Amino acid sequence: MKFHSKFKYLQLVAAVSLIVFQAGQAFSEEAKTPPPKQETVTKSADTAKPDATAKPATAAKPDAVAKTSPDDTIAKVNGTIITRAERDRAMKVLSAQNHMGQQSPASKSAEDAVMEQLISAELLFQAGTKLGVTDLDKQVADKTAQGKAKFKTDAEYENALKSSGLTPKALEELLRKDIVINNLVVKEIVPKVTVSDADARKFYDENIAKFKQPEQIKASHILCKVDPKASAEEKKKAKEKATALLKEIKAGKEFTELAKTNSDCPSSKQGGDLGLFGKGQMVPPFESAAFALKPGEVSDVVETQFGYHIIKVTEKKDAGAAKFEEVQDRIQEYLKNQKIQKGVLDYIAKLKEKAKIEKITN
Repeated sequence: MKFHSKFKYLQLVAAVSLIVFQAGQAFSEEAKTPPPKQETVTKSADTAKPDATAKPATAAKPDAVAKTSPDDTIAKVNGTIITRAERDRAMKVLSAQNHMGQQSPASKSAEDAVMEQLISAELLFQAGTKLGVTDLDKQVADKTAQGKAKFKTDAEYENALKSSGLTPKALEELLRKDIVINNLVVKEIVPKVTVSDADARKFYDENIAKFKQPEQIKASHILCKVDPKASAEEKKKAKEKATALLKEIKAGKEFTELAKTNSDCPSSKQGGDLGLFGKGQMVPPFESAAFALKPGEVSDVVETQFGYHIIKVTEKKDAGAAKFEEVQDRIQEYLKNQKIQKGVLDYIAKLKEKAKIEKITN
């Protein structure tokens, strides 16, 4: 999903109805996909490469057209009503999560799947309510405020709510349900989930291809930035500054300290550290100079579209699979999330055995 963060917030809140999907999300995004090949530090913007038609229905006589309302009851779970509006909102969220550019005609199978998820969410909420949640009203108010703070104005917030098919009251109810369900998962399911070192090693050995990584280097840099519209004189001054800094480095000055006090890149806060990166992630002149260096070596002044750089390589990793020790924690987290998701499904199945569930066709 690539929603703008504030709209993503509302989409995810509305998606509480799709609890089987969201239960894993509450703990880690990695639960939905295998562990990444190799984690890398986010690169600075000052070095990174810029980046079938349905048949028309036969007209019915006015008095024969079925009248529907968002308030129609379409299911009952232990006496609690699920309305058409709730299902339609969940369908809309599902559509957005599936990257659909426009609302597609709702298929019967999709509606049935969403209905099952709504029922599952209600069952979990009912079970979670029996456990109780400390300061629930305060938690709901805090989450509501945090979400609203993502918007510049009240009008923008209200428009986003409307586009997500939510009212302020409905949002608060969904947040309440989300908190209660997550509390249930944390108390009833998570404590029963364990992943041993042997489990992680077995996964690693059986999925070694997932951990392949290209050649990578870890580098730091000092940037003397140049505006694209800079004059020849301004460019000359920036290059002279970079040349002078390079002389200081060769004379024994600490690279990290010079980067902190002189670099125009946000990475200056980390002493110029850009973390690990592979080929294709940086602009060509920077990449060529960096990959030509050995660990500990410092480049000459390198010109790119961003200005003048001095690059120091601190580590080099050959292409190959990441070592087990490097990815063990992420594998264990991934396997734990998988077990949590299964635990949620098993818990729902047991709740359904004792529940009174009515599906109403209208």
